[in-house]
Amino acid sequence: METYLLEWAQLLLRWLHVIVAIAWIGSSFYFVFLDSNLVPPEDEALKTKGVGGEMWAVHGGGFYNPQKYSGAPGHINSKLHWFYWESYATWLSGFGLFCLLYLWQANVFLVDPAVHVWSTWAAGASAMAFLVGFWLVYDSLCKTLAQRENGERWLGLVLLVLVAAMCWLANHLYAGRAAFVLMGATLATTMSANVFFCIIPGQRIVVKALTSGQPYDANALAVYGLRGKQRSVHNTYFTLPVLFAMLANHEGLLVNHPQRWAILFLMMLAGVLIRQFFVQKHSWHLGRAAHPWPYALAGVALIAGLMLALMPTNTTASIERSTPVTWEEVQAIVNQRCISCHGEKLQMKNLRLDSAEQIRANAQNIYQQVVVLRQMPMSNATQITEQERQAVGQWFLAGASAP
Repeated sequence: METYLLEWAQLLLRWLHVIVAIAWIGSSFYFVFLDSNLVPPEDEALKTKGVGGEMWAVHGGGFYNPQKYSGAPGHINSKLHWFYWESYATWLSGFGLFCLLYLWQANVFLVDPAVHVWSTWAAGASAMAFLVGFWLVYDSLCKTLAQRENGERWLGLVLLVLVAAMCWLANHLYAGRAAFVLMGATLATTMSANVFFCIIPGQRIVVKALTSGQPYDANALAVYGLRGKQRSVHNTYFTLPVLFAMLANHEGLLVNHPQRWAILFLMMLAGVLIRQFFVQKHSWHLGRAAHPWPYALAGVALIAGLMLALMPTNTTASIERSTPVTWEEVQAIVNQRCISCHGEKLQMKNLRLDSAEQIRANAQNIYQQVVVLRQMPMSNATQITEQERQAVGQWFLAGASAP
């Protein structure tokens, strides 16, 4: 019953996580686009009100005219919409899922003895340190290094080195799949912390000053706007690396590669470059920046280079045995490598493989997970060999016969 309830909890949390993440990323991307496409108003009335930029748009049969004030508006006379629950809900649902999978079942998902031998408690505690530690270092850098001349450029370089080091460390401490997820969760935690600790508190101070009816210092309030803008821009560059790390953990080709830390870092870097292309493209349309094609080219070149580097050299024909794989061989492999998680006592994913009927009924799933995706056994906890994977593959392709 516990396994059954855990399966439902994972499904519902994952569903919620994707839904709220779409809302958060969508609103974030929209406001980056909006800021880049605002133009100074020509209407004197708008200038008098303090509007520094506006844009006309059409969507869904209606016309919209977003306006942005150069400083703080004189008053707010309608309902004020806040954008923060998308961020909080994304982090809470993602952290819940992380706890349910990688902390609650650390011996299965987080710890890989072939990578690093340690207790589940130590692995879980260090994973939490990843989430908190990166935010503390990043926040300190934003408050110090980023405030100097050309500080944002130096901050970007330091963060690249830091993320590369963390990719290396995570992939030398945790199972491959867990390392990818942990890096995504680390950057996502920083994104949400930016909203919780910097953006929203600053906006609340500004709104309180505007609605108090008391005189306020517009220059002092502008500091909160600049700080919020800085963290919001950082968040937009974190987005594609986070999405890649979260999605790529399902790809056995990547998470099982000996140099997976470098693959993860380079793909995250490609995501930053591609995101820069889209950000700068908005400004290029209005003649405010050069054409961003070099960023797109660099990002695509990185991805293409990795695809070529990871291309398998062995063909299916070269690894096939001269004799057919027997049912007895396949059953022995399943009994030795799979039953510990998919037997009578423990039925991970509500799946049992302790009979010929069950193995035959799940032959396609076994082939996909063991041979194609190479995700099972999880973290290769039962030490399945390459020859055994090939045997399972040949058995399935030959018709998956069973008594």
